[in-house]
Amino acid sequence: MITANMKVSDIVKQLPKAADIFRKNRIDFCCGGDISLSEAIHEKSAPIETLLEEINQLDNESSDGLGLDVQYLDNRSLINYIQNKYHKPLEEEFRNLMPYITKVAKVHGERHPHLIEMKTLVMKLRDELIEHTKDEDDTVFPLIIEYSDNPTEELRAQLKPHIDELESEHDGAGDMLKRLREITNDFTPPLDACGTYRVVYQRLAMLERETFQRCTP
Repeated sequence: MITANMKVSDIVKQLPKAADIFRKNRIDFCCGGDISLSEAIHEKSAPIETLLEEINQLDNESSDGLGLDVQYLDNRSLINYIQNKYHKPLEEEFRNLMPYITKVAKVHGERHPHLIEMKTLVMKLRDELIEHTKDEDDTVFPLIIEYSDNPTEELRAQLKPHIDELESEHDGAGDMLKRLREITNDFTPPLDACGTYRVVYQRLAMLERETFQRCTP
């Protein structure tokens, strides 16, 4: 449970996606984050009750579905779960994360050149994963549902090249994530890293975990 007495920087450490809420409300979670949330509230931010409700909702969402055993879902339910659990949040996460990555690369890239490569890799990863999920939503999932209802060899033959291509794309995304882990020293920020720098590394680690979880049968 996040409270008004917690430091802004500590809230972001516990819930990295809270940075999006703070940015929207013009609350400094980076170098000015060493004060409590109640102290950080100002005339341009939402009331503290509203902020706490939004932030604690993030905390609830982070634990949603942990007890779900997907092996017992039918194909329609599994597809719906994948779309709601991974596809929609993935697009939103890249949209929210890229401004932080761009800022960190711009501000610290000269001193830490790997951040430039990090930005390039994440942009490429974003493009590939979003295209991948769109292909699943538009083509593969409808074919799977159709095959479930009518398992013919013709439909099976239509599905196979799509499945093969998706597996190849999984491998490509995995390679990019491994490279990101390598150049970021296992997503470990420097000791003097600012709050935004730390948020980027935390959320890249979360992205890696969720992507591998999604790609693991």
